[in-house]
Amino acid sequence: MAEFFEPLTVLTEQFNRLPGIGKKTAQRLAYYILTQPMEYAEAFSKALLDAKSTIRYCKVCQNISASDICPICQNAQRDRHTVMVVKSPKEVIALERTNEFHGLYHVLHGEISPMDGISPEDLKIKELLERVSAEDVSEVVLMLSPTVEGDATSMYLARLLKPLGIRVTRIAQGLPMGSDIEYADEATLLMAFKERKEM
Repeated sequence: MAEFFEPLTVLTEQFNRLPGIGKKTAQRLAYYILTQPMEYAEAFSKALLDAKSTIRYCKVCQNISASDICPICQNAQRDRHTVMVVKSPKEVIALERTNEFHGLYHVLHGEISPMDGISPEDLKIKELLERVSAEDVSEVVLMLSPTVEGDATSMYLARLLKPLGIRVTRIAQGLPMGSDIEYADEATLLMAFKERKEM
């Protein structure tokens, strides 16, 4: 009997490995896939494999991209003097929805967290420093979550960037302590950006 259910068990376990997906949700997703036509499962698996094989990091900002340089970095209309530093590509999507920030981004792919074994060397900090040294960047906006990890990362980056003569600011009011930027609404993000403070 166990062998009969093994493919379902394996599928459920794969869904369960996704962040925020518990066992019951994983089981519901697995059953849902099984109730769909074979074409649906094939299209789903193709989309997954295509995304994994074609999406890479932009060589400039480290955001996810289907090409070597992402559309935001390629856009000549963007303000090239201002770079917004964010934790992950999810924050770029959230900020772009506001239609208010017209500069460029830099994605760290995490925040400093010794408890989780994440050090500055594990993040895209070296790429940020190389970029601001080579480009005509006058301001770096640190749009990191108001958490212990976000604070530590912001302080670390400010210490590295200020000696380069770059204005370093950080988001201000609008985001409660301990909250995550990706879940904030557009109005809150906009207020936090507009009220940014010098570090």
